[in-house]
Amino acid sequence: MKRNIVIATVTAVALIGGGTATAIAVSGDDEAPAKKTVSVSNGDHDRDDVNDDSDDTAEDKADDKAEDRAARDTDQDAEDKAENAAEAKAGQVTAAEAIRTALQHKDGTAVSADLDDEGTKLIWDVDVLTGGGKWFSVQVDPATGKVLGSHADRDDDGDDAAETQQIRAALKGSSVTAAEAAEAAADKGTVTSVDLDEESADQAWEVDTTAADGTGSDWRVNPDSGKLTADRSED
Repeated sequence: MKRNIVIATVTAVALIGGGTATAIAVSGDDEAPAKKTVSVSNGDHDRDDVNDDSDDTAEDKADDKAEDRAARDTDQDAEDKAENAAEAKAGQVTAAEAIRTALQHKDGTAVSADLDDEGTKLIWDVDVLTGGGKWFSVQVDPATGKVLGSHADRDDDGDDAAETQQIRAALKGSSVTAAEAAEAAADKGTVTSVDLDEESADQAWEVDTTAADGTGSDWRVNPDSGKLTADRSED
């Protein structure tokens, strides 16, 4: 009985302090003393790990909120927000889906996609650059996902030719497509436009999103990593 009491006591101490404890149990009989080693890990380390994870999560959330605030277009009144919200709600086909549909219709590389107001209806207008350097504009219905039509766009000489060369050079160094850039920003709201910024030093995909309340936000997607950051070009 005494043996059990000693072991229990030492174990309790080990549980409090952590580490390894050796208990010597002595009975009332003539038996030789018996040793029992109890190893206990310090629970504080586990709690510290949990706290570290919680801190990391809290920091990530704080960073995300800061990015969201930085990306918001603050130059919007109630009328603009209402119009934006209505357009975003009507765009049942996502930007990424519209881009992939357009590329099935016209082979090439999508350079931009915009949810445009064409008179009384909305359309996805997707600009596609073919391997031969030709431009085509493909219209996709945002409600059904069907191609409404396409036509050749831009001239082959002058400023358009120079811009095409610049865009092709930017696309050559990009591993992120327009559709992937749209998907990178999809959890920030409804993507209403994707466009390649080939002119700035830090070339990127520019993506506009609209929240449910009509608040617009501007984002940049790294063409190599796909990382999403707030567009601070107007800060």
